[in-house]
Amino acid sequence: MILANTIKQASQLLRNHNIDSCELDAQIILSNVMGVSKEFLITNDKINVSKKIGQQYFRAIKRRIKREPVAYITGRKEFWSYSFAVNHSTLIPRPETELLIYKVVNFFKNKKINILDIGTGSGCILLSILKELNFSRGTGIDISMRAIQMAKTNSRELQLSYRSIFRIFDINEFNMGKYDLIVSNPPYISSKDMKKLSKDIINYEPLVALNGGLDGLDLIKKVIYKSDILLKRNGLLAIEIGYGQYRKVSSILKQRGLREVGKEYDNNRNVRCIISTKTKFY
Repeated sequence: MILANTIKQASQLLRNHNIDSCELDAQIILSNVMGVSKEFLITNDKINVSKKIGQQYFRAIKRRIKREPVAYITGRKEFWSYSFAVNHSTLIPRPETELLIYKVVNFFKNKKINILDIGTGSGCILLSILKELNFSRGTGIDISMRAIQMAKTNSRELQLSYRSIFRIFDINEFNMGKYDLIVSNPPYISSKDMKKLSKDIINYEPLVALNGGLDGLDLIKKVIYKSDILLKRNGLLAIEIGYGQYRKVSSILKQRGLREVGKEYDNNRNVRCIISTKTKFY
């Protein structure tokens, strides 16, 4: 089948199953199956697609019809202009999380710092920061062995193995080192709101990385409390939060002696990231 017709057929299948991003998804999946760029598909749309490639492609399209996210089908997701390997044990990196990176990179520009990423997943936050802060080192922890394996894969691909360490650890049991910066995108969705998530998320992404307990603040509190022990004097905590959580999280930070020094809003003017510094010692 001609390449252009292959994409058109796949796109129509996805449209028939109410996939809004049908054309883009069809292109991304085919470029992944063929091992070429999306630009190649556009400039070579008259070439023939082999039977073998066609079969692989439409198997992948069937997965998308069942609402499996494209990132899990291709095993890749772009974040901070880099391509990260992902699997079902890691959350899919989202553009909103880049807000956190902008803030800390600007703060620590040209400095040599030690970073801790709590709940590292694919490692996308820590590794993106390390790409910008060339003299810095970092540690990523996660309770999932498969997530840590993925983070190590990404550190090798980005040639950051010599500046990053990834370890399987529960936040409650981690007490190693002192850090200039602690970053975290913890689970922050309340138990009741978990039921409202789309099928793409609820059926495929790791629920343990999403469920923040009754009020969505269980893991956020743990990250803040742990920062008491692990942050250096005047160190920064950068944490991503969910919709409507700003006031409660801000109050918890104050109670623990952390002073807010900045916040970042998403496109809907919700606070998605709070930056605070340690001012109180017990």
